[in-house]
Amino acid sequence: MKLSALEIKQQSFAKSMRGYDVAEVQSFLNVISNEWEHLSNKCKDQEREIQRLSEKLTHYQKVEEALHETLQTAKKSAQERVDSSKQEAQNRIAKANLEAERIIQDAQHERQSIRRSIQRLLERRYEIIRGMQSYLDMASESLESFKKDDAHIYAIPTEDEYDTDFPSGQPPKTNDFGNNPESSSPDEETEDLDDLVDDLDDK
Repeated sequence: MKLSALEIKQQSFAKSMRGYDVAEVQSFLNVISNEWEHLSNKCKDQEREIQRLSEKLTHYQKVEEALHETLQTAKKSAQERVDSSKQEAQNRIAKANLEAERIIQDAQHERQSIRRSIQRLLERRYEIIRGMQSYLDMASESLESFKKDDAHIYAIPTEDEYDTDFPSGQPPKTNDFGNNPESSSPDEETEDLDDLVDDLDDK
């Protein structure tokens, strides 16, 4: 049963013999009515406060949910960035390793190519040295052979030998082969030339 302060004040009772004092009952009802009204107002204030706090709590709950969702999103985004950064770092490391291997391989190939070129140049140098040495040896042998004059073919006579060989002071007339045409026949001259050539070949 729900009562208001006004209903309490206006409440009436039947009169009977030897009943309660009407004035006291009315005074008590007024006190109860005032207290009831006070308690009712206080209850309404508390209900309004509860409603206000409930709305505030709901707001805070929504804020908390939004913050939680934002935090989860930020956490997820941060994790994705971390994973992406790790993946990018791994890709860069792998790419750098591949590039380093390629550079090393290119350097090794270039080193081998340079080594082969140097080897060919050294071999060519040795060939040139051997050729020059062989040429110098042949030239030296030819020079030594040319310097030899066992038959004194290229010896220049002294003045005494010239006077002894040619008393008249004039050398005898010779032909193109160095022989005296008056003292030798063509056949003899040919034989002397053959002997000279044979002597040169022997030397």
